Amino acid sequence: MPDIALTTAVALCLAAALAGWVDAVVGGGGLLQLPALLIGLPDLSPTYALGTNKAVAVTGTSIAAVTFAREAPLDRRLAPRLGALALASSAGGALLASAVDKRLLQPLIMVMLLAVAAFVVLRPRFGAAGADRVPTRRRVGAALLVAGVGIGFYDGVLGPGTGTFLVISLVALLHMNLLKASATAKVVNVGTNLGALAVFTAHGTVLWGLAALMAVFNMAGGWAGAHMALRRGSGFVRVVLLVVVAGLVARLAYDQWWP
Repeated sequence: MPDIALTTAVALCLAAALAGWVDAVVGGGGLLQLPALLIGLPDLSPTYALGTNKAVAVTGTSIAAVTFAREAPLDRRLAPRLGALALASSAGGALLASAVDKRLLQPLIMVMLLAVAAFVVLRPRFGAAGADRVPTRRRVGAALLVAGVGIGFYDGVLGPGTGTFLVISLVALLHMNLLKASATAKVVNVGTNLGALAVFTAHGTVLWGLAALMAVFNMAGGWAGAHMALRRGSGFVRVVLLVVVAGLVARLAYDQWWP
């Protein structure tokens, strides 16, 4: 592990804690954690930031997934299937990440996020109810394709907002409320993180010492975020969703036009 100043290490740990909280509530913690690593480790290749970010993120999402599984109405039949697909797809995306022009994808992602924000604002009942509706086989198949394969692949290639996209797709396709969708998304997100992490580990681009330190704080944030979401319900998750979407759009716009 490279020599890291104490102030940098503290800042990275605080970013990891906040990222774990955001990820647990609605996803999108990479918006905070990955930029923090890129700024804190300016002399290293960005691939080390990507690999270390995945090593840290998988701990927080795992803690949140376990917490939700114990206390929330998690879809226990669908979540493992989605997670397995996402793991394989994310690994494939990570293998191809270097061949994809991310700057071509960013404008499309921003348009999608803005459309999501507008939809959530104009549909106040989005994700507020519907957890008891049984989805059709066609909708389950669509969810496996979109959330498991599509979003899993996206996390391996690019990553920002994966948890948020998972939540939105589960609400839209399977009529889940936001709390149940957030709980189910955590299991899928563990799969996407593990798939990409396996590739980064094979390439030797994970700073395990730093990752272990940040993981402690990320897990604490994930635990706190999961419990807060469980206490406050779908309305709270909806507000955090809008804030995270706005932050993702701002971050992607900055990367696109102010490199």
